[in-house]
Amino acid sequence: MSSALFSEELELTALLAVTSTVKGKPVFYGTVPPYPNFNASNDAAVLKSAIESKGVDEDVINAVLVKRNNEQRQKIKAVYEANAGKKLEVALKKALKSDHEDICLALLMPPAYYDAFLFRKATKGVGTKEDVLVEILATRTNQEICEIKKVFKEEYKEELEDVIKNETSGDFNKALLAMLQANKDESNVVDMAQAKKDAEALFEAGENTKGTNVSTFIDILTTRSGPQLAQSECSKCVNASCVVKCAWNTPAFFAEKLHLAIKGLGTNEATLTRVLVSRSEVDLKKIVEEYRAMYGTSLQEHIVKDTSAYYQKILIGLCGAG
Repeated sequence: MSSALFSEELELTALLAVTSTVKGKPVFYGTVPPYPNFNASNDAAVLKSAIESKGVDEDVINAVLVKRNNEQRQKIKAVYEANAGKKLEVALKKALKSDHEDICLALLMPPAYYDAFLFRKATKGVGTKEDVLVEILATRTNQEICEIKKVFKEEYKEELEDVIKNETSGDFNKALLAMLQANKDESNVVDMAQAKKDAEALFEAGENTKGTNVSTFIDILTTRSGPQLAQSECSKCVNASCVVKCAWNTPAFFAEKLHLAIKGLGTNEATLTRVLVSRSEVDLKKIVEEYRAMYGTSLQEHIVKDTSAYYQKILIGLCGAG
């Protein structure tokens, strides 16, 4: 390709890596299923005791939060507040610290609220964390994106579209706003005639013209389903690296994110927390499997080497057995 697609924003390589694989809700591949014989009152009492005990019992807090799914945690929160007279989040903020506090509070947020919080965090302060914006929009369903926009407006009194417009620019901005429209085809039906037209359009937009018609790429990559894009013969319209990215699947994308967060000097705890919390009821089981296949060792082993204490334990708990 004569000019790199979205050349000024390298984070969009992540979009190309995963946008072709987002589908509707699959069979459950998460690591945190609903806890059997769930009793919100008992769990609330156990947490209250763990928080108020001398020295705080972090192991008990971990055990409850990791073994209950998000819906169950919301019920625990309601019972806790009714009985203790204060929010569970407030109590945990006082009892815990650092990365362990962050992940416990993240686990207590409903998914749309957590994503809205991540958007806010990524667009506030110095510099916009563009990779986080791409990650969320490229890996959430249409319904989830609509819910995120609704929650963001309720919580922060701003339209998410306006925030994106103000915090990003150029082709990257156009791509994010297109994804924010939540018009992705989520069916598994492939239209071969349309796939041929798309392949031709991508070729014309990319290699067969002077410069790159980015709008064509954005339109096709943000509205077609994964199976549909797979039939569009990307190898004829984009360079080799792009072909690889288009062939990637969502678990592989997140496995690489986690590996990059762990390898080298320093650990990116924010990425570890974000990915493990947000995918724990979606496809974390597949991500863990993909990680081992890609890097020859388990995600759990790398987490043990690069993290410590109760934060390490809760990460391992979220990864599930194996």
